[in-house]
Amino acid sequence: MFQALDHAGAGERVDSASAPQPLDLVFIEGLRAHTVIGIHDNELHQPQSLTIDLCAGVPRARACDTDCIGDTIDYGELRQRLHRLLQEHRVRLLEALAEQVARIAIDEFHAHWVRVRVAKPRKFDDTESVGVMIERQREPRPAPPRSAALRLIGQGLVPGSR
Repeated sequence: MFQALDHAGAGERVDSASAPQPLDLVFIEGLRAHTVIGIHDNELHQPQSLTIDLCAGVPRARACDTDCIGDTIDYGELRQRLHRLLQEHRVRLLEALAEQVARIAIDEFHAHWVRVRVAKPRKFDDTESVGVMIERQREPRPAPPRSAALRLIGQGLVPGSR
């Protein structure tokens, strides 16, 4: 289902000095659930089937060294959180639901990158499924503002000295 991760995007070249570090990928594939979602009247009263595929990337998980679940994304906990989302959400579009899934993986489970696919299986007689796929990544944190004293020290000057 998932293809190799390409941080640069299709066909884009990456300077090796600024290339992002490789990610370890944790995934949930084919999560099946029921929820009320849609824009048509016949979709808003009865739960319908959904499948969710999620692939979340973290920079080389410490769990590779520690063998401790606390050092990576616990996909069992993530699965439970997604089931809770499907019971509580109030969105109508698959795009909005996929965005909520992505935010959970990034904000609550500390993923740096995520690909989410949400599908309605057999929505139409002539389709296997319909849905959306999105990719998101953690926003880089801005550098903290440097104080005037630190700027002076960086220039070789010490405040209060002559």
